[in-house]
Amino acid sequence: MRRLFALGALLLSPPALAHGFGRLYNLPVPFWLYAWGASAVLLMSFVVVGWFAATPAPGARPASRDIARAGWVVALRRARVVPVLRALAVLALLLSIATGFFGVRDPYRNFSMTAFWVVFVLGFAYATALIGDLYAAINPWRTLAAWLDRAWRGFSRGRLEYPQGLGDWPALALYAGFIWFELFNLGRPSTLAAMLAAYSAITLAGVWLFGAPAWFRHGEFFSVFLRLVALMAPIDYRPGQALRWRLPFAGLLQERPAQASTVVFALFMLSSTAFDGLKVTQGWVFFFWHNEWLAGWLGKSPIQAYAVLRPWYVAWDTFWLLASPFIYFGVYLLFVWLARLLARSTRPLRELVLDFGYTLLPIALVYHVTHYFTLLLTQGVKIVSLASDPFGWGWNLFGTLGLWRAPILPDPGVVWHAQVALILLGHIASVVVAHAVALRVFATRRQAVLSQVPMLCLMVLFTVAGLWILAQPLTAMMMR
Repeated sequence: MRRLFALGALLLSPPALAHGFGRLYNLPVPFWLYAWGASAVLLMSFVVVGWFAATPAPGARPASRDIARAGWVVALRRARVVPVLRALAVLALLLSIATGFFGVRDPYRNFSMTAFWVVFVLGFAYATALIGDLYAAINPWRTLAAWLDRAWRGFSRGRLEYPQGLGDWPALALYAGFIWFELFNLGRPSTLAAMLAAYSAITLAGVWLFGAPAWFRHGEFFSVFLRLVALMAPIDYRPGQALRWRLPFAGLLQERPAQASTVVFALFMLSSTAFDGLKVTQGWVFFFWHNEWLAGWLGKSPIQAYAVLRPWYVAWDTFWLLASPFIYFGVYLLFVWLARLLARSTRPLRELVLDFGYTLLPIALVYHVTHYFTLLLTQGVKIVSLASDPFGWGWNLFGTLGLWRAPILPDPGVVWHAQVALILLGHIASVVVAHAVALRVFATRRQAVLSQVPMLCLMVLFTVAGLWILAQPLTAMMMR
């Protein structure tokens, strides 16, 4: 998404070390010091949690408090906020499609680009980590399906029973296609509008074929993605079922993935973000375009054969993007196997893979935030002015056309330290959640602690890798 909004000023500038800014930024201290410091913090967290964490009672669940009857909740219900938000979500979807097709071509001035990529994909995802799964209640595609039901009775009932063996694979396939589109499309409003229209057709077709409950549970990938993010929220919001206050990240202990497809989906939340950071580093780009083997085979530098090799470069990147969740799953499987071996547990490996399947979600969340949150400041604030002139035709519907048009550019040093702090917070949360799961699934405290040694190594590996990617110089060569 950096490319979409021409944070290309960064990518076309001299190599930069801070994501989201167009000037050279040198780390305040050497990278190895950050890596050792972060690893030491994780190790200390592991020791503290291992020493003080108590074994939960059988069947115990994280503490929570019902807030459905709280005054502010009752007031929101009486104000019919959710139905209004449903209508606004559908309006935003339809407006994004319309402005993409018929608005100005400038991504900066077109409502669709900012509304979808920044406000929804980024801002709403981060809000979900705070307020819970509101998307389940205001999903615009679910609302459209409900409206179609009124005109076409039985539309969302489904014609086929959803195959349980499919699990969340359809959602993962659509998620992978979405990330590919994000990273490799041309960044035009019209292509975004076409994608949203196509995705709407696919979603409604899935609802018609398998029924709304099954498709929105397993096929509509935004539903799956935001449901997993909501597990980390301090508010447990399930439309028509629950509204409770709980400790942050406690939802990861309340649910467990039912199938491996959900675990792979969760790992793709992590691997896709890591790949997005990796693919624009000098080392990654130069490996292909300054490859000596390719040069020997072509008889000239690969960069001189750009027109011929560009499709192959896109295919190369595509392969590693699609392979990334399965590579991460293989690494995850190895460390879970080591945990089982070290703990001398008889619990089947498949069950342990599912037991610990959500423990990496805090890392996926903070990776996402650290890579993209600056876009909320540089482009997201412009939604206030764009709302008054969504098509870029010179309107001023709400009188906000001149508000917040300039990006907010925080100091790169502040951004880097915030990134490091967030990465550490996410990894510490994962250490705590993983240890809580271990205490629950292993017979003894000793087994639980021993099992977490390999998991700690996995957390350290992800921490150092994440910091390393953030610290790499970005390339001025954008082969897209």
